[in-house]
Amino acid sequence: MNTSYDVKFWEIRRNATSKTPSYVIRWKVGGREKSKTLRTKALAESFLSDLRQAARRGEAFDMETGLPSSLLAVKSAATWFSFALAYVDMKWPHAAAKTRDSLTDALATITPALVDQDAPGKPDALLLREVLRQFSLPPAARQLAQPPEIRTALAWLERHSLSISDLAKVRNVRLGLDALTLRLDGGAAAATTIARKRSVFYNALQYAVDLEELASNPIDKVKAWKPPKVREIVDRRVVVNPAQARELLTAVTYVSRLDRGRHLRGFFACLYFAGLRPAEALGLRKQDCYLPTTGWGRLVLAKSKPQTNKKWTDSGEGHDDRGLKHRAEDEGRPVPIPPELVAILREHIEEFDIHEDGRLFRTSRGGVISIGTYCEVWKAARVFALTPEQQVSPLAVRPYDLRHAAVSLWLNAGVAAPDVAERAGHGVDVLLKVYAKCIDGGTEIANRRIEDALAA
Repeated sequence: MNTSYDVKFWEIRRNATSKTPSYVIRWKVGGREKSKTLRTKALAESFLSDLRQAARRGEAFDMETGLPSSLLAVKSAATWFSFALAYVDMKWPHAAAKTRDSLTDALATITPALVDQDAPGKPDALLLREVLRQFSLPPAARQLAQPPEIRTALAWLERHSLSISDLAKVRNVRLGLDALTLRLDGGAAAATTIARKRSVFYNALQYAVDLEELASNPIDKVKAWKPPKVREIVDRRVVVNPAQARELLTAVTYVSRLDRGRHLRGFFACLYFAGLRPAEALGLRKQDCYLPTTGWGRLVLAKSKPQTNKKWTDSGEGHDDRGLKHRAEDEGRPVPIPPELVAILREHIEEFDIHEDGRLFRTSRGGVISIGTYCEVWKAARVFALTPEQQVSPLAVRPYDLRHAAVSLWLNAGVAAPDVAERAGHGVDVLLKVYAKCIDGGTEIANRRIEDALAA
């Protein structure tokens, strides 16, 4: 294969020769100009992004096809199994740890279903999942020593996986879609899980279309299969009022093992008074905080520390250092904070000091606090702060519900939606869609207006 590292890209342009909208990507490999036309600008931007990412990673580009080695591996994959491996290799380098986890989880669900259904000796479902999640899909795991049963199951998958061309048939795609709807124990999967895994499946098949392995995305042809509806709005029953929030923050301090509860009071307060995501609060540093002795303060968020399994991170740590959600990599987000939170954070720093890297919240050994740890404290605090009836209700059942309460409070206080979206790190359209049922008074106002109109 004749390759080159000399690659140049041009900006995407609309195809002026076509009556229907389409977009042209142009690039040059070793002096040879290449082009590809896609039907939407989003697809064109995605394909160009993949090319640019490969160039930044120092991949060699094939001069004949114009594709980098990672994309060429995807294009040359003959079976769904080999395509899935190549697809993961292409996505892996620039994917976040949680995205890697979600990607391999979805493909480990789909791949065992996309096989010759009449092939004898199909391994157990749990074994196939272990093969895919632990030994096949993560690129680094393919070098691990494989027990005999793993090698046998892997060989079976390689022999009996459907070809990519077989997936042009609707009946074969339905095998994958049907697999998404079930848990390993045969029970129905949650709607959010189905939606997440279907998105991965659709994206992988769309990539096969982009590489001209399939004429169109076969999922679009499946008419009789519909994913269950996903709840996209916040349940107002989880939202605490200010008095309840303060009771919970006080109750957190009663959970006194190794002063863990008192240490986490400031963490939970950031979720309620500043509307931070838990990963954003875990990444909060003293240098990100302006905490005056009186009046409002300000946080300028720069990093988040989402938790995931160590196997999905490049560092081998349980938390990734990531930029903020929905922001460019180095783009910060300013969040004004009320005097009450300023006072709590000042007290926290005075009592517990900070980590050497500036972080406010950490374990006794300086590590990042795990989801399990702060959820355990929150669960205990609910027992102290809430009535028995409230404890069995959805009210603030998760720490994340403090963020929901914060955003709901801001909207109900009459703060303009764009300002709330900026503080919360949301888009305005998503904000109003997600929190629509948490805005009090809308029904009464509408009723009065209708009543006035009828009386006119």
